[in-house]
Amino acid sequence: MEAIATSYITAFLLGLFSTVHCIAMCGSVIGALTLSLPAEVRESQQKMLPYVFNYNLGRLLSYGTAGAIVGLLSSPLAAFDGHLILRYLSVIVMVAMGLYLAGWFPKFAQMERIGAPIWRKLQPISQKLLPVRTLKQAFLLGAVWGWLPCGLVYAALAVAATVGEPMKASMVMLAFGAGTLPAVMGAGLFTGMLASMARAKHLRRIAGISIIVMAVATMLWPMDHSQQHDDHSGHEHHVL
Repeated sequence: MEAIATSYITAFLLGLFSTVHCIAMCGSVIGALTLSLPAEVRESQQKMLPYVFNYNLGRLLSYGTAGAIVGLLSSPLAAFDGHLILRYLSVIVMVAMGLYLAGWFPKFAQMERIGAPIWRKLQPISQKLLPVRTLKQAFLLGAVWGWLPCGLVYAALAVAATVGEPMKASMVMLAFGAGTLPAVMGAGLFTGMLASMARAKHLRRIAGISIIVMAVATMLWPMDHSQQHDDHSGHEHHVL
């Protein structure tokens, strides 16, 4: 399996394993968004689904954009084997996220302050889009919501940085976003039931430990089989 494919899988599982965090943090957000919808929409899950979908479509667009920016910034490091350092950094961030999710490292929440300056500028825009009355509003609100400070997103961005290319880093973030969809989409449609699940300590610990195990597995996985293949092919070509 190529390293880039491993990054996609890691990002997707990171989003999937962090279901309880997504519900706890974003469940209240999307719950508030759905409550801003007209009563006739809220009373029907079928009518509410397109709005919830558009919220998340906008959110994933923001994740992809953030991934492209991180990939652009990290791409120069690939020429100096800096991607190896970024890989170890991503593992450290994922382990810290796992410990935080399990309730063993609460100080990790301070990492979310990194995105606070950006969010202060975007929050007024989100308020202007409320109450939501159209699907376009739902999409734009989701696009703003995607920049909400979140340690989980930053952990995924650390993984995206390891690929060293804007397009691939963007795809890594989209894979992460896809992993969060079941939780966040479900939170929009079944807010009360899923919120009670998010408060269950044993589920949070299982999710946290799962992320730590995944981080260790990522560190142990060979860095880049495709590069080794290219080097080998180049050597054979030179011999010929």
